Amino acid sequence: MTAFVTMAELMAALPQVMAAPKDNAPVTSICFRPDFNQREHPQTLQLTRAQGVPGERWMKHPWLRLPDGSPDPRIQVSILSTRVADLVRRDPATQPHPGDTMLADLDTSEANLPTDTLIRAGTALLRVSGVFNDGCVKWKARYGADAKNWITAEGHPPLRLRGILCEVVEDGTVQVGDRITKA
Repeated sequence: MTAFVTMAELMAALPQVMAAPKDNAPVTSICFRPDFNQREHPQTLQLTRAQGVPGERWMKHPWLRLPDGSPDPRIQVSILSTRVADLVRRDPATQPHPGDTMLADLDTSEANLPTDTLIRAGTALLRVSGVFNDGCVKWKARYGADAKNWITAEGHPPLRLRGILCEVVEDGTVQVGDRITKA
């Protein structure tokens, strides 16, 4: 079994994580989740206002809903820093992909991408959500307690180390190699 990353390693890597590009960041991976614990890694994804990622589990099983019971559009798309993913996921053969729609070499902090910032991912336009991604129980089980605690450690929530959640504002496609840019 792969040993989990330690808090000391996470803290030591923080300057490198925060040194990620602020804009024009490459999309390094795309993930499609048709259902729980299922991952596909296409080269291209369609993003739509109506369905987020068409066919993904967000429409059937969102973890956040509006008062009327419908899926909350603020969680349609998730973007995680490639640097964080590489840090916590030591062994891709034994540790599953985190499931974020995109991994990108991007600074996802509030200072760089405040709530309501518009970003372009490929041809799609996204709005950065104010919903905080604190890492779920699965994150802790897959990458360790220190990886979970690092996200919410004192002073860390504004860094958004678990990435950002976004709403699709304008339909489009994103593919591996596309850039994420501030609109």
